[in-house]
Amino acid sequence: MLGSEPEWSRLFRVKKTLLEMIQDRGYSVGEGELAQTPEAFKELAESKGDTARELLNNLYSKADGSEKIMVFVAEAPKVGVKDIKECAMKMQTEAVSRAIMVVQEGLTAFARSALAEMQSKYRIEVFNDTELVVNITKHVLVPKHVILTPESKATLLHRYKCKEHQLPRIQATDPVARYFGASRGDVFKIIRNSETAGLYIFYRLVV
Repeated sequence: MLGSEPEWSRLFRVKKTLLEMIQDRGYSVGEGELAQTPEAFKELAESKGDTARELLNNLYSKADGSEKIMVFVAEAPKVGVKDIKECAMKMQTEAVSRAIMVVQEGLTAFARSALAEMQSKYRIEVFNDTELVVNITKHVLVPKHVILTPESKATLLHRYKCKEHQLPRIQATDPVARYFGASRGDVFKIIRNSETAGLYIFYRLVV
């Protein structure tokens, strides 16, 4: 039963999905992190005790160094304003403008307000542990999603002689859109296997 799963095991699965998410967004992930075994993580987690969640904190960069993203894992079950400010301070120290915050039970109303106020300077994406225990993009029913570059998006619109608002839509709050960190205005190229057509390709505008 899921409820009886050891904490270290659940954290290991959360970390695995986080690393896959980071990598799928185009950031570099060390081979050592990717190759870490459950047994090795268990040993580290048990040595950390109540602070085992800190093992998930890290900073990742694009291969060309053009962009960095920070993973910040909140210790408190319910995240408050103090945790939001701590995350922002670490982002300032590391000179990053984007972070993934992993929480256990969500944010307080005041924390949500604080988060909204700083979104113009820092983009902090909040994920609950339960959203990361399983990588939804690995599900057999979820087709491959790729965010088009600005150049590819322009080429697509020119080819079909259409405006972006004429494209089918996908919500920015959609779990897959959130997994890839998509922003409003991005366009997904979605590739689905079809028994009749082989590969069926379609596009969705993030709104």
